[in-house]
Amino acid sequence: MTTARYWRETPQRFRLEAGRCKKCGKVFFPPRLICDACKHREFETVKLQDEGEILSYTVIHTPPSNFSDEAPYAIGVVRLGGEVNILTQIVDCDFDELKVGGKVRVEFRLIQEDGKSGVLQYGYKCVPA
Repeated sequence: MTTARYWRETPQRFRLEAGRCKKCGKVFFPPRLICDACKHREFETVKLQDEGEILSYTVIHTPPSNFSDEAPYAIGVVRLGGEVNILTQIVDCDFDELKVGGKVRVEFRLIQEDGKSGVLQYGYKCVPA
C-alpha cells in the first residue's frame, strides 16, 4: 500500500469505520467508492464491532525483514460482527490455544517503526476475548 493511501485510510482503520452500500447493504472495510455488488456509489458510515471470531490462522516463523524481531507470531482472518473479515496479527496468546472459532477482541497497537526516521505506524491487532 502506498504511503499516501495508508495515511488517507488511517482514520477509518483507527475507528473501525466501514461503508455500507445504501442500495444493497454490502459492508466494506476499509470503505470503497463503488460497491462491487451493485455498482452503487452512495454509502453510509458504520462502526464495526470490536469483537469477532477466528476463521483461519497461521503462525509465521520466517517473517519479512521488518518483522523479524517479532517471530514467531500468529496472523489470522477474523470475522467482525458477522459482516467483515479482516487479516490481523493475533497477540498475547499461546499459539497452542489458538483455534478456529476462537473469540477475539480488536485492540489498537504499535505495528512497526518505519525506517531510520522512526515514524511509528499503529493499527489493529486481535487478542483473545
